[in-house]
Amino acid sequence: MQRSILSVMSAMLLLLALTMFAGCTGTTPSAPSATDSADEKIFVYSGAGLKGPMSEIGKLFTEKYGNEVEFTFAGSGVLISQMKTTNLGDVFIPGGQPDYQSAVDQGLVQPNPQLVAYHVPVIAVPKGNPKEIKDVTDLAKSGMRVALGDANATAIGKAGVKIFTKAGILDDVEKNVVMRGATINEVVTALASGNADVALLTKDNAKADKFDIIEIPVSDNSILITPIGITTFTKNPTLAQKFADFTASDEGKAIFKKYGFPPYPDPKYTA
Repeated sequence: MQRSILSVMSAMLLLLALTMFAGCTGTTPSAPSATDSADEKIFVYSGAGLKGPMSEIGKLFTEKYGNEVEFTFAGSGVLISQMKTTNLGDVFIPGGQPDYQSAVDQGLVQPNPQLVAYHVPVIAVPKGNPKEIKDVTDLAKSGMRVALGDANATAIGKAGVKIFTKAGILDDVEKNVVMRGATINEVVTALASGNADVALLTKDNAKADKFDIIEIPVSDNSILITPIGITTFTKNPTLAQKFADFTASDEGKAIFKKYGFPPYPDPKYTA
């Protein structure tokens, strides 16, 4: 009996000593610090035409920093409507600055975005250019079937309005429009399927293996610059800014270049 009591007392003393030693050596687990955020994720609103480079940038960001990146890809008008409705999400990257400014004006994103790459409008036609299109004025010719992006929902649609207005052919082109896509990808499909004779696309979407490309002179063009910034309602502005910075870095711009987007800045695209 006495031996049992001594054994219990010895065990208790040993446990007390171990506890005191742990406290002295600082081995007690500490609470996660503010920088331990690998389990946090961010949500990005991205223009549909940017899906290729942004998907790759998202994967690379996750590999480098451990934070998962979720996207919704759509026309800029749809994305802005989603932001207004939900007040959720962290980063906005549309196809052009006018859409970003619209989001700024509505209090949805922070002003002064970083500029990433150029969206360069071009004329795309089927291989062989059967309609013998030479420049934008040919889109106004009677009987021409023209595919364009939605002027209210897409950056390329807005750019088209500016290009045709500058050329003085807006009304005549409008008579020839056979479809307006809610995304630039829908415009690509319309031309590829033979439902249009010509389309206004951007250089990155107008693949040379599918279409013949007619360049629009810079002075006649309405070149878009892709901006990126964080939302006003993000719950993690530090992580959101980290992702925006990464996208606008040389590493991020190199990925855009791989997908056919000229990186910003480039004197070639300054009128």
